[in-house]
Amino acid sequence: RIENSTNRQVTFSKRRAGIFKKAREIGVLCDAEVGVVIFSSAGKLYDYCSPKTTLSRILEKYQTNSGKILWDEKHKSLSAEIDRIKKENDNMQIELRHMKGGDLNSLQPNDLIAIEEALQNGQTNLRDKQMAHWRMHRRNEKMLEEEHKLLAYRVHQQDVELSGGMRELELGYNQDFASQMPFTFRVHPSHPNLKEDK
Repeated sequence: RIENSTNRQVTFSKRRAGIFKKAREIGVLCDAEVGVVIFSSAGKLYDYCSPKTTLSRILEKYQTNSGKILWDEKHKSLSAEIDRIKKENDNMQIELRHMKGGDLNSLQPNDLIAIEEALQNGQTNLRDKQMAHWRMHRRNEKMLEEEHKLLAYRVHQQDVELSGGMRELELGYNQDFASQMPFTFRVHPSHPNLKEDK
């Protein structure tokens, strides 16, 4: 062990880079699957894995080939659950492909009947949802129409009130104007248009 902590850290960085370089080289040159895991003295993780695989796959291979158990029961059950979900997903993908009309030749008559029933049920549900959506749309449309009528009526009422007020103002203005006039206009008899014809 290098006693000087600074020298130890520098050596660790250099050697780590060298190991990762060698791991890359053996992976590329020899078409090998390589995984390297390094923990520093401070507990920091450094890892490298070949681009065509993952570290978990390499560890699974190691466990299978060496016979050493790396995972506890919890991890085993999680792995089994992942496998179950993957299988379920694959089955659903196949079923979806069948629903879309693909790979039907490989199916038995009973399977085809089940698919037909599923499609009919789906079609019925789709129609029901479309009808519900259409009814809701019509209901909203009627509500908007009623609201529009109410607003139009209120606007009309305001117009009537405003026009009535304007008439009163005009009448009041004319009466006030006539009563406030200080003199009246008189036509002078000497005006040429008013002379009697002889």
